[in-house]
Amino acid sequence: MYWQTWQDVLADRSLRNLPYKIELTERGTIEMSPPASFMHSSFQGELAFLLRTQLGGKIFTELPVQTEKGVKVPDIAWGSKEYYLQHKTDIAATSAPEICIEVMSPSNTKAEMRAKVNLYLKAGAVEAWIVSESGKVEYFDKNGKKEKSSFNVKIDKLV
Repeated sequence: MYWQTWQDVLADRSLRNLPYKIELTERGTIEMSPPASFMHSSFQGELAFLLRTQLGGKIFTELPVQTEKGVKVPDIAWGSKEYYLQHKTDIAATSAPEICIEVMSPSNTKAEMRAKVNLYLKAGAVEAWIVSESGKVEYFDKNGKKEKSSFNVKIDKLV
């Protein structure tokens, strides 16, 4: 079955309560990922806390973001108050928030995560981060990999 929009996916009752993360490809097909691990979930919670306490703004978990390759769902995202106000009525965000973060899982490849980073940046993110399974954070912007975030945030290695 092919879905045309994120709204169609959300309306389909048969997709509710699946134990998978769902994303939509540019062709309107669903991609599913296995559920997160214990450490994956821990990293998400810690990053959400650190971003919220250090930057204010809004924290998003599992935010559907429309990209040129369909709807992708970063594990965590941070947006300014202005971003929130601009998108609060979207079904899927029509542009990416300022920071999009992917946490690696055993089922992910580095190439997949770098591709998603590029999609988030093309969709409007200022930065996209990849968190390794060991908790190391890599930062990227439109010019490539960076040593640290340009946002005023301190993230030590997560443990």
